[in-house]
Amino acid sequence: MRQPQTKKNIDTPSDERQERDDLVPSRYAVRVGEIDVLVISDGVLEPPAESMATNADPATRNAWLDRSFLAHDTFDWALNAVVVRSGNQTILIDSGIGGEVPDFTRAGLFGHRLAAAGVDLASVTDVVLTHMHFDHVGGLLVEGVKEQMRPDLRVHVSAAEAKFWEAPDFSRTGMPPDLAEIARHASKRFLEVYRAELRTFEQNQQVAPGVVVTRTGGHTPGHSVVRIASGNDRLMFGGDAIFPVSFDHPEWHNGFEHDPEEATRVRLRLMQELATTGSWLVSTHMPFPSVGRVAAEGQLFRWVPAWWDY
Repeated sequence: MRQPQTKKNIDTPSDERQERDDLVPSRYAVRVGEIDVLVISDGVLEPPAESMATNADPATRNAWLDRSFLAHDTFDWALNAVVVRSGNQTILIDSGIGGEVPDFTRAGLFGHRLAAAGVDLASVTDVVLTHMHFDHVGGLLVEGVKEQMRPDLRVHVSAAEAKFWEAPDFSRTGMPPDLAEIARHASKRFLEVYRAELRTFEQNQQVAPGVVVTRTGGHTPGHSVVRIASGNDRLMFGGDAIFPVSFDHPEWHNGFEHDPEEATRVRLRLMQELATTGSWLVSTHMPFPSVGRVAAEGQLFRWVPAWWDY
């Protein structure tokens, strides 16, 4: 039986993982005008399938899973983060799970894959957090990572998000108690480790030329999206606002949402914006490389994956 990995070596792949990395793409580059965007996979999470639709009738949820050729018990969730280069800034948007949940053995690869993509942690000038769940901050909590970052690093997160995690409320989520405790612990540790680097904002903040982070709320009180614009090109990193099931069932509540009704309103608003503007979308838990567009389809929306550019 494979032994759980420690926080010290969680980001160092085993021989089996290394071999798989040689066969399965883990990064995908997109050019947004004059801005470079690199989507990097941190691997795959395997939460209970019911967590993607806590308010759905089980038979209806299982029918959706059947149509997608997915199992009924666990649901493969891609875990994507992004590196943006704009001007002389290198911006990391989220950081993956790190070693926060050793049971998720198919994730926690972000540091290794950053290095494989030629991204040196010391080159990162800014970090943007869409929110502070453990699968977004964990990569920055891996042992030795903080020491590799620049002393003048800026970590951008909404003020509402930082405040929420000082005393988080999980009463409206569907998170199992053990994951809620992991989330509480990871956010507390992150605030302690990176407090001096935090740059909080109320609603909007320009992080770099053409890179703006905006608070949406919903998934968490301070959840944010990042809009990237250069010339006529647009791309949105949607964080945890939009999931694979959102296009068929935007009304389904995700078990990790702290305000499910508001999360649904945010989801619909963002999908309408994306369908109207034709902007590219990259989202944390859409299948890698998670680059596509959103099209209106009657009262719902349709995901249109990008044709891969080899």
